[in-house]
Amino acid sequence: MTHREHQDDDQETDLRTAPDKKREAESETALPPARPRPWRWYGAILATLIVLGGGGWWLYQQLTHVVVTDARVAADIVAMSSRVPGWVTVLEVTDGDAAQRGRVLIQIDDRESRLRVEALDAQLAGIARRREEIEARIALTDRQTQSRITAKQAAVRAAEARLAAAAAQLDLARQENDRAEKLAPSGAINRARLDQTRAALETAKQQTLSAQADLENARAALAEAEAARGELTVLRTQLAELGPEEQRLRAQKAQAELDLEDRTIVMPFDGVVDRVFVDKGEYVTPGQRLLMVHDPERVRVEANVKETDIRFFRPGKSVMITVDALPGRRFEGRVTRVGQSATSEFALLPNPNPSGNFTKITQRLPVRIAVQQDGGELKPGMMVELEARADD
Repeated sequence: MTHREHQDDDQETDLRTAPDKKREAESETALPPARPRPWRWYGAILATLIVLGGGGWWLYQQLTHVVVTDARVAADIVAMSSRVPGWVTVLEVTDGDAAQRGRVLIQIDDRESRLRVEALDAQLAGIARRREEIEARIALTDRQTQSRITAKQAAVRAAEARLAAAAAQLDLARQENDRAEKLAPSGAINRARLDQTRAALETAKQQTLSAQADLENARAALAEAEAARGELTVLRTQLAELGPEEQRLRAQKAQAELDLEDRTIVMPFDGVVDRVFVDKGEYVTPGQRLLMVHDPERVRVEANVKETDIRFFRPGKSVMITVDALPGRRFEGRVTRVGQSATSEFALLPNPNPSGNFTKITQRLPVRIAVQQDGGELKPGMMVELEARADD
C-alpha cells in the first residue's frame, strides 16, 4: 500500500468518528453538576472545632493562670577551700561524683603536722613527769622538815628546862652567898665557907649562861628547821607553774591537731561534686578554692516575677513547675519567700532619672519556691516555667 492510500484511509476514519464525538460532548454537557463529598464537610467542621477549642483553652489559661518563664533551678552550692598550705596527696573524686557525708575528698600533705603533734605530746608527757617529781619532793620535804621541827622543838623545851634549873640554882647560890657575906664579918662562918658560897654562886652563874646559850642554839636550830620548810612553798610554786605551761602546750596541740584535721577535706553532707579545681600533686595555699558541692535534695526555684503579677505569688501559694529538660514532667512547688525590693535596686548602675525623661518599665521582684524531688532530676541552672492560678 502506498503512502497516498494510507492518508485516504485516515481521512475516512476521521469522517466516520466526528459525529460520534459530537454526540458524546452534547451528552456530557447535559449531565447535572457533581455534589461535594460529605467527609470533606466533616473534616472542615472538626478542624474548626479544634481551632475554637484550642483558642478557648488558651484564652482560659491566659485569664485564670499566670505563667513565668524567667525561672531557674538553684541550690546552695558550697565552695570548699583550703585553710592550710601543702601538696595534694589524695584526690578521691571528680566532677559529677556523688559522695556521702564524711567521705574523704581531698588529702593534703600532713607529715609536718603529725610531727608537730607528736612533739607536743612528748612535751606534755614531760610536764606530767615533772609534776610527779615535784609532788614527790614536796611529800619528802614535808616529812623531813616536820620531823626536824619536832626534834628542834623538843630541844628548845629541854633547853628551857635546863635554863630554869640553872636559874633556880643561881638563886639558891646567891642566897647562900648573901648569908655568908653577912655572917663572915662577925666570924659566924669561916673564910673557907665564904669562898665556897662565892664559888658556888659563880658556878651557878656560868651554868645559867650556858643554859641560856643552849636555849638560844635550840631556838636557832628550830628557826632553821622551820626555814627549811619554806622549801615547800617554792616547790608548790613550781608545781603551780606547771599548770599554765601545760595549758599552753595543750592549746598548741589543739591548734596542731586542727591543722592536721584541716588537711583532710571531707564531704560536709550527702550530695554531689559539681566541680574540682585542683589535681593530685598540686600545691595549694590557704583560702584557695578546691571544689564545689551541693545537696541535690535541697534545690529550689528562683524567679523574677513582674510587679503586676507578684500578688499571685504570696508565701504559701502552690505553683506548678515544668522543666525544659524534662518534657511532660510537672513538679509542685510552694512559695516560701518574696523579695522586699525590686531587682533594679541592686543594679550596678542604678537609674535615678536626673534628667526628667521617664519611660515606665515593669519591675521584677525575686521569688523563691521550694520544690521536692527524688533522684536529683532538678539540677542547678536548669530553666523552668512557673504556673500559678490567678483566681486563688
